Amino acid sequence: MEHQKYVIVDLETTGHSPKEGDRIIQISMVTMKNWEVEDTFTTFVHPGRSIPVFIQDLTNISDQDIQDALPFEHYSEQIYSILQDAIFVAHNVDFDLSFLQAEFERAGLPEWRGKKIDTVELSKILFPMAIGYKLADLASDLNIPLVHAHRADDDAMATALLLKKCWKEILALPVQTIEQLHKYSFKLKSNISHLFFQALQIKRKNLGEESFIVYHQFAFKKDLPISLQHGPIRSFPNTDEEKMELLSKQFPNFEKRPCQFQMMDAIWETLQRKSEIMIEASTGVGKTLGYLLPSFIYAKQQGKKICISTYTSFLLEQILYKEIPKIEQVLGTKIRVALLKGMQNYIDIELFEQLLKQEEHTYDETLTILQILVWLSKTDTGDLSELNLSGGGQLFIDKIRKKRRNNNPFDFYERAIEKSKKADIIVTNHAMLLSDLERLEPVFHSIEGWIIDEAHQFVQAAINRNQVVFSYARWKYQLGQMGITSDNGLFKSIQKAALKSERISKRQFGRLEKCYLTFLDCFDRAMQTLIVAIQVQKRPQLDYKQTAFLKDLSLDRNAMKEVSSALQNWIDLAEELSDRFLEAKELSAENKMLLERWDYWIREWKVKLAEWDSIFFEANDHYSIWIELDRRHIPGSIRIYKKPLEITEAIDRLFQLFRQKAGIIWTSGTLTIPGNERFVAKQLGIGNHVPVLKLEAPQNYYSGAKVYIATDMPDIQAVPQAEYIEAVAGAVSLIVQSTGGRCFVLFNSQDMLKRTAELIEEADLLNDYLLFAQGVTSGSRMKLLKAFKKFQRSVLFGTNSFWEGVDVPGEDLNTVIIVRLPFSSPDEPIFKAKADKLKEKGKNAFTDLSLPEAVLRFKQGFGRLIRSSKDHGALIVLDRRIETKSYGKEFIQALPDIKIEKLPLLDMVKDLQHWYNN
Repeated sequence: MEHQKYVIVDLETTGHSPKEGDRIIQISMVTMKNWEVEDTFTTFVHPGRSIPVFIQDLTNISDQDIQDALPFEHYSEQIYSILQDAIFVAHNVDFDLSFLQAEFERAGLPEWRGKKIDTVELSKILFPMAIGYKLADLASDLNIPLVHAHRADDDAMATALLLKKCWKEILALPVQTIEQLHKYSFKLKSNISHLFFQALQIKRKNLGEESFIVYHQFAFKKDLPISLQHGPIRSFPNTDEEKMELLSKQFPNFEKRPCQFQMMDAIWETLQRKSEIMIEASTGVGKTLGYLLPSFIYAKQQGKKICISTYTSFLLEQILYKEIPKIEQVLGTKIRVALLKGMQNYIDIELFEQLLKQEEHTYDETLTILQILVWLSKTDTGDLSELNLSGGGQLFIDKIRKKRRNNNPFDFYERAIEKSKKADIIVTNHAMLLSDLERLEPVFHSIEGWIIDEAHQFVQAAINRNQVVFSYARWKYQLGQMGITSDNGLFKSIQKAALKSERISKRQFGRLEKCYLTFLDCFDRAMQTLIVAIQVQKRPQLDYKQTAFLKDLSLDRNAMKEVSSALQNWIDLAEELSDRFLEAKELSAENKMLLERWDYWIREWKVKLAEWDSIFFEANDHYSIWIELDRRHIPGSIRIYKKPLEITEAIDRLFQLFRQKAGIIWTSGTLTIPGNERFVAKQLGIGNHVPVLKLEAPQNYYSGAKVYIATDMPDIQAVPQAEYIEAVAGAVSLIVQSTGGRCFVLFNSQDMLKRTAELIEEADLLNDYLLFAQGVTSGSRMKLLKAFKKFQRSVLFGTNSFWEGVDVPGEDLNTVIIVRLPFSSPDEPIFKAKADKLKEKGKNAFTDLSLPEAVLRFKQGFGRLIRSSKDHGALIVLDRRIETKSYGKEFIQALPDIKIEKLPLLDMVKDLQHWYNN
């Protein structure tokens, strides 16, 4: 095996389909033996046709480059010969191999037969936490040279080096993991199994796996103990001079920021007095360092536990892996820090083990299983968000998310809980914190100091925590998991096992099946009742999506009650069957697994029943309930939402045990708006006795910022949306071309975002730029952001979640375009319900809700632009209402005191070019 010959191939072609007449224009082959490059072959190939313009742009190969090249037939026998006795390797192997096979057939050669390896498939398995699996992404992550992507010679060599990296990565895995990979790899699309077999022969000769620990068939990375340096615990630096002395020792270029020092003092005093404060720290104050330093010293000096809670995963990661190590350097000591997220963020090892024992897995499931096996040997946290999975993989992950506690010492959630008990600082998210309201054993009861960062988002977190969502698709999925005798579901499996062991009579199963069918019938009739009720509502002719408040619909409540009763009857019988199954003295391992799955789905149906009853029978004025559907996908698109209109009571219950016993600091870059200093405080239910400290960055911090308002854009309220989108697409294209990319384009609406991005692509307005569109380009928000930062000529189209919580310092971002002022849609159900409630109280929904929310988001949007005093960037507003409406000044006043230019679009573009060039 060590002398195996690999030929790594990359092709550039005129298109994607040889059947449609597309041909090869360049081929490169790298021959590798003993994991060293032995030979290379590269040539241009004349395709017998001109190269399409977009292919010339992509590959930088022109008609002139191939004018003296010979057709494929001239090279065919040489290429065929190189491939003999070799394993064919390519990045997306099916594309390259199918193209070559078609060319061999045209040249009169037989089909090439041999093994193949796809480095995309292999990389997904071995690098399950990678940002992406494009060759350029992997090359960047793994430090593989790739000067000219989409040129066959460079791509083939990069793929060869990637294959070698993959081999080294396999050898670095524990032998137990490789054994599992080999076992399941035969269901993959390419012949990767021989690599795992070869690695096993080598690894079994040396079984020293000191950095791993094995549980059942899984190998885990050892949880290394923190070596705490027990040096002298320093006191808090009270004066500015002491702070400068402490911080400049570690950071020689540290800049004094008076507001940051003021924040440190305010937090230290709040922790000491066990009082409460709100601190708005604008970008440039240095908020994170401002609260970490006093928190660390307080935790160490007083022996008290501090909890830092935030909203976004990005800030969580930044605090843990970037900011905390800095503070440890400053203080010259390690501190015990624990990351704690909600249970559903972690893998359930026992569930995963059970699912592995099932005989049949789809391709997506098999690939995901292999990714998880590798990931378990690498992860420190067991946080499922680390994994980069396909859509099919996400469905598998949902099956193995942790949903209940156990005593497994290898359970990542349990380990995180135990670690938090010994920690000085707990870092968590708002959702996990709010979950303490329902826990039988609260996790945060011993906290004596709170830092609630991104405090304005605590409102949304509390709403999400208290909401109920009914999904027709999800219910149908769960129904499919159970099934009946004629299905291949869990019911049939448990019936077969129980009847075989004579524990339960066939008659009992007949009762349960009849009950299930009754429930199914009731559920279908209830859904039909909902559909009929919503379809009688008036709607625009072309509006496929329909929304209606449940209180406005004429529903047959008896139909809803029948669903509840039928489901309860089925649950009672299912639990009775489970109890009878357990009466046996011994259960086989297979039957135990069956029963655990059965009990799991019973618990899931109990949750679903509670949600159903909450939606249809527990309505009150504190909640808004509405139904949404898409007329093109009925009933599959039906979703019902129940969301709280106020969350102050829940937040008050959470903190009532800590007020007067612990210091509580609420902080964010946006807590106030002009003329309404306590807007966020009121939403959080924080009384007027709690002070709001506003801290602004020094004026020179924003010296590199500029605001432009386009004065000749169409009036968004006076023209059809299609016309406005066309104007936006043109404006965005001109602005991006004038600044050279590195641009955020922020929308309120996913529909407008999608239509704008599609128009720009279809009209070839930004051919030379990489466009990343949230909800269109695949990947999470953080993956899109990481991809955006990698490329100079890139544009990111984002909606709500990109208005805040993302940090792109320096030259990675130089322009933020606000397409329209960020008002909530008046038809958005939760906004409409809140507005109606305000009107009932005689208040103005626009001035008391709509405008403050929009100004807050606008401030957040500007906050993306300038992340350090050295940053330069322009905020561009395309919505003329900021200038033409009386409320426009509220948005302007929310910005720092910086220069604002009001110009027609073409003049703005010229000014931008001049400004950026200088």
